[in-house]
Amino acid sequence: MAAIDDSPEPDSPVRGAYSPLVEAAWLYQADQVGPEDLPMTAAQALAMGMDTPTLCELAGLPRHADPRDIRDAFGQALEELGIALPDRHLARRYALHRLAARFTAGEVELAELASDEWSEMEVETAEEQAFVALLPACVCCIEYTLGLDVAVWEAQLQIAARALVSHPAVGPHF
Repeated sequence: MAAIDDSPEPDSPVRGAYSPLVEAAWLYQADQVGPEDLPMTAAQALAMGMDTPTLCELAGLPRHADPRDIRDAFGQALEELGIALPDRHLARRYALHRLAARFTAGEVELAELASDEWSEMEVETAEEQAFVALLPACVCCIEYTLGLDVAVWEAQLQIAARALVSHPAVGPHF
C-alpha cells in the first residue's frame, strides 16, 4: 500500500493514479465537493486501477445515499489507500489557489466567483488577500459594489489571480 504525501513528485506513476482521489479529498475538506459526488470519484479511481473493499463499496453507493454513509466510506477508502485528509484550513487555501488557476485559464465565469464562502477565510499571503478582497459576496454585489465598471474589476481580478497562481502551490502536487 503506497502512502501519498504532498511532496512534489510529478512523474510518480502512483501519484498520477491517485490524483483524482487525492484532489477529491482536498476539495471535500474545503467544502468544494459534496458527499453526493464521492461515489463517482470512487468509481473513477477503480477504473484507474485502485482497488480496496471500501472503495468498491463507495463506488456502488447511489448519489442520494445517506451522506453519513458516503462520508464514512470515503474516509475508510482513503485510509485503506494511505491517503490522509488534509487540514481544513490548508484545503481551503488549496481550493482558493485552484479557483484562481481555473479563472486565469478561462474555466470560471465572473458570476461563479461570487460567493460569501471566501470572505471569512484566513489568508496567509498578500496574494491570497488581494484575490479574496476582489471576490464579491454574491452575484448582486458585483453590480452593487462595482457599478458599471465590471471591466476594470475583471482586469484587477485577473492580475490578482495571476499573482496568486504564480506563487508556490498549496496542497497536493500532481
